[in-house]
Amino acid sequence: MVAEQLEFFPVQSPCRGICQTDERGYCRGCFRSREERYNWQTMSDAQKQEVLRLCRQRLLRKIRANRPEPAEEPQQPSLF
Repeated sequence: MVAEQLEFFPVQSPCRGICQTDERGYCRGCFRSREERYNWQTMSDAQKQEVLRLCRQRLLRKIRANRPEPAEEPQQPSLF
């Protein structure tokens, strides 16, 4: 079980105003699922922090998936 960290300020919504879903059902702007967006106002700060963590993971996964494979560089012949 993770200890709940006290927040001095309310956890802000990650909404960026794009509000379109991708092929997996996540928002293209904030990477939340439909359920996470719908329930945001009733979640505890700990739950919101967990959603934000998941959103960061989803963003990183998308960046990695869209990164082109590095071209294989030709081997330089040995000088010795």
